[in-house]
Amino acid sequence: MKILDGKNIANDIFDEIKIEVSQLYTSKGQKPHLVAILVGNNGASQTYVNAKVKACEYVGFKSTLIHLEDSISEYDLLSKINEINKNNSIDGLIVQLPLPDHISEKKVTESISPSKDVDGFHPENLGKMVLNYPTFLPATPAGILELLKRNNISTSGKHCVVVGRSNIVGLPISILMGKNNKIGNCTVTITHSRTKNIKEITKSADILIVALGKAEFISSDMIKKGVCIIDVGITRVKSDFTKSGWKLLGDVNFDSVKDKCSYITPVPGGVGPMTIAMLLKNTLKSFKLNVH
Repeated sequence: MKILDGKNIANDIFDEIKIEVSQLYTSKGQKPHLVAILVGNNGASQTYVNAKVKACEYVGFKSTLIHLEDSISEYDLLSKINEINKNNSIDGLIVQLPLPDHISEKKVTESISPSKDVDGFHPENLGKMVLNYPTFLPATPAGILELLKRNNISTSGKHCVVVGRSNIVGLPISILMGKNNKIGNCTVTITHSRTKNIKEITKSADILIVALGKAEFISSDMIKKGVCIIDVGITRVKSDFTKSGWKLLGDVNFDSVKDKCSYITPVPGGVGPMTIAMLLKNTLKSFKLNVH
């Protein structure tokens, strides 16, 4: 069994971006600028946003964190997004999810300019992805593709089973794994909470991508020997054995499957860092399209 170390690969990508940013700054005198909006005080969201800001600092991006109270009205948040959309010095905008109940995630996602939507969530960008047009790929699915590519994992003709059908991970990765690309050409099955005999389906997977949000849902009796597992899930659970009082679990029971699979992503340190790396790659791409 080989660990697919997302942290190391993400660090390689950060170094590649850092070199390119330095060269662009020398020639153009400008740097990519990423703005992150955080609404409220969700602990996990603050951790994710801080990691994104830290990565921006490392590669030489300008980053701005806008932290808003969770009492902000939907109208005021949309006005703030509109203001950023009109600012030509900003290349990328992300709004950290989840949002408070009184704010529509759909409206917020649709309000971000597609040219600044470096998360790749806007309907226009998802539509372009489906049609194979140049666009910003959703950051987590793009990170999964890059992880498979840089580990030289063959996907052509393989059976890829995706567990979960969210617009952020499950649906886009199921489309991308079936595309006629170097990482792709899989026969894809998508499963979800209403799937009957899910165990029989996951057992037939050569590549199993799990993005369900249920801690340790997949165990060894649900996989076949030699499967490649990509564990996207991350759940915070209380722990008496960590300093913070919390530990992070994936959607796969790591100890249960580790002796049976050929490859597996750890949680944390697998898909998470790759998501941030691809977010920064999208921001750099946006900057290069905008720079004069």
